[in-house]
Amino acid sequence: MTKKEIVKTISEEIGLTQLKTKEIVQKTFDAIVEALVEERRIELRNFGVFEVKERAARKARNPRTGERVDVPEKMVVTFKPGKEMEEKVRQLEAARKARQAAAHAAQPSQQASA
Repeated sequence: MTKKEIVKTISEEIGLTQLKTKEIVQKTFDAIVEALVEERRIELRNFGVFEVKERAARKARNPRTGERVDVPEKMVVTFKPGKEMEEKVRQLEAARKARQAAAHAAQPSQQASA
């Protein structure tokens, strides 16, 4: 899903113009980035926690040449989903597994009728 699709969905849901909704969505993203830069952490209840962490320097390998490469330390943004998001994703996974099981169970009967 893109920002444009998010704006369209929200705009239709709350009855604001897409232009005004886009401005609000962008200001929200800007506020998140600003909070990360200033505070290094932002917690959004029922959504998750964004945090700036320092990733240590490490040795890596160039996948094309196999050559060892030194990767310097750097700052990265991490995200830990909230409980509500985790639960919805787990439900998505459970539904996918159930569909696969149903499809697998239906295969032998389809072959027998062929």
